[in-house]
Amino acid sequence: MILSIAIDSPVRNTFDYLGGDVSSTAVQAGYRVRVNFAGRLLTGVVIAVKDTTDFDLKKLKVIDAILDDEPVFPSSLLTLLSRISRYYHHPLGEVIFSALPVKLRQGKPLDSNDQEIWFAQTTGLAENIATLKASPKQRALFTFIQTAEQGVSITMLREQFKSPGALLKVLKSKQLIRSERQAVMLHNTLSSQTRTTAPTLNEEQTAAVQVLKKTFGGYHTSLLDGVTGSGKTEVYLALIETILAQQGQVLIIVPEINLTPQLEQRFRQRLGNIVATLHSGLNNSERLSAWRAASVGNLSVIIGTRSAVFTPFKSLQLIVVDEEHDTSLKQQKGFRYHARDIALLRAQIEDCPVVLGSATPSLESLENVTQGKYQSLLLTQRAGGAKPPRLHLVDLRRQELTEGLSHTLLEKMREHIKRGNQVLLFLNRRGYTPVLICHDCGEAVDCPRCSSHTVWHASIHELRCHHCGYQSRPPAACPACEKPDLLAIGLGTQKLEQVVQSCFPNEPVIRVDRDSMSKKDSLSETLKAIAENEYKIIIGTQLLAKGHDFPNITLVGMIDVDQGLFSTDFHAPERLAQQILQVSGRAGRGDMPGEVVIQTHQPEHPLLQQLLQQPYSAVASSQLEERKEAGWPPYSHLALIHASAIDKEKATQFLREVRSICQPLSPDTLEVLGPVSSPMAKIAGRFRFQLLLRADTRQPLHQLLKIARPQIQKLKAARQVRWSIDVDSVDMN
Repeated sequence: MILSIAIDSPVRNTFDYLGGDVSSTAVQAGYRVRVNFAGRLLTGVVIAVKDTTDFDLKKLKVIDAILDDEPVFPSSLLTLLSRISRYYHHPLGEVIFSALPVKLRQGKPLDSNDQEIWFAQTTGLAENIATLKASPKQRALFTFIQTAEQGVSITMLREQFKSPGALLKVLKSKQLIRSERQAVMLHNTLSSQTRTTAPTLNEEQTAAVQVLKKTFGGYHTSLLDGVTGSGKTEVYLALIETILAQQGQVLIIVPEINLTPQLEQRFRQRLGNIVATLHSGLNNSERLSAWRAASVGNLSVIIGTRSAVFTPFKSLQLIVVDEEHDTSLKQQKGFRYHARDIALLRAQIEDCPVVLGSATPSLESLENVTQGKYQSLLLTQRAGGAKPPRLHLVDLRRQELTEGLSHTLLEKMREHIKRGNQVLLFLNRRGYTPVLICHDCGEAVDCPRCSSHTVWHASIHELRCHHCGYQSRPPAACPACEKPDLLAIGLGTQKLEQVVQSCFPNEPVIRVDRDSMSKKDSLSETLKAIAENEYKIIIGTQLLAKGHDFPNITLVGMIDVDQGLFSTDFHAPERLAQQILQVSGRAGRGDMPGEVVIQTHQPEHPLLQQLLQQPYSAVASSQLEERKEAGWPPYSHLALIHASAIDKEKATQFLREVRSICQPLSPDTLEVLGPVSSPMAKIAGRFRFQLLLRADTRQPLHQLLKIARPQIQKLKAARQVRWSIDVDSVDMN
């Protein structure tokens, strides 16, 4: 028996091993095995069991051990992983292992985090319960277990009772309780909150739910296009409750970890402890527990970031991708997959519907609606009668500013705070100031490893590079002219916090960015405090740009939108429009009307004027027309081949050789452009270049990559650089 095995290696897709004494019934596709690979014992995943091989049988090694007695991946997931490996032209082994929790990659047992779950016996209780009268502790513990329909773990019991082990033994000896080992989410504590009931849906929400329910039972893609605050989450919940009544499971993909705390709390309040999250903020044990609990059906709803799209389910019946437009759904390193696109393919394989939700849908999704590939459902009204916020452009030219804040914005802040409301100031630039510059010669203090300025973090008296992580103390004098007069130029969130606090000394201010929210649970605790109106002024980056619902925020101030107006990336206008509308959507979500102040030095810019006067659909239509004229996606298909090296010439030479491979294979409908320096030319001491492949249709592009990739791997220059293929790139940097 020959086993085709995937190893976490970039060398090639699979390796053949002999099964040895193992029978064909003892191992199957999806099992993990331990194998000797180049002198090291590694974990591999069986892809196929076969009886022939293209290699000399005498040269094949025998597997060392079988690690599972059941597949870690069902056949549907193996099919998915194999297909996306081919689509993204990435080694199958690396694709498969990126989909596994870390503990399973390390060869740990699949059930290593399973827990003992305690249940009350259902028969013969009366006589034994009578014996509990003399023991209040035993009776309290038994009552607690009896009222938990799904059983309770020892973790849950320890949170409610001191040293419950001895009491459990007594209750078990009295045949009042029983236990079984189950896959459960670690720390999935019982909710002490009263379960909330569903609100009454408005007409648009009700119509959307009715239409979407008709898609249950088969593959179908729907775009839920709803303005901010229109109640898309309530539509999701209504659909999920129907799926749960049918004993099905649901996967919800969100773009960023910061969107999960509020969403998880809201879903648990409605659905109970059948909800868990999967994201990078969990430790390895917690991730494995949620992963396995979903695979055996003990968790019905998984809310996760992009890697959650690979979670195995026992009965997956619905996939929801929230904020489907967000670029965070695209992995930017290693295996460069797009979670939204994989969710669509997985829904096809699982034969279940998928719902894409957004207030600012991607241009690709809107074009798919036009082509009839997606069904479009519109939510044009904010839920609960809330009104859309009013947008104002503030021309900063020739104005006297208070450290970047206009008189108009400061006055509006005073008005809203005086009425007891909250204010959100958005600035997507953390740190104190973005650049330290010499007042004598004008030289900026740059990162020595990147094509970027260092950012001044005043609170810790440190310069940091936000691209490579470089840190240093600020120099006493200019590195270029040695004059001591260094000026901090520009505005970051730390400085903005200082300025706001000086303007509003009696108001509580909170800053929400990656620096201030670095501790575990700090973000969820801060979001709760904001929702409870503990802070009047919130200063935030993109961590607060979307998905959050704070009904007391009635004013949003966007401090600097100009940086997004002049990017060389063709995606930039779409991204800026989405960002402005998403941030604006945080205002006026409750009973009180909201308004948005957008500060700019470019008030006549066509994009800003269009956002002020027209809905997002009109903006998107204009952007699609521009894309069509220029031949950019969704009217073409792209693949970027990246290369980086410490030696600039090695990176360019490699890409020149790649171009020489690709050009003879290119039909007339496919362009090979470059190589050129990446917009961010140097990161962490490595020079970066890229080659762009652009085709009118998808098939020629993939046919070229299929033939070219093995040839590229054999290049001598390929071993001297770091290189990758980025299919359907969303970032040209």
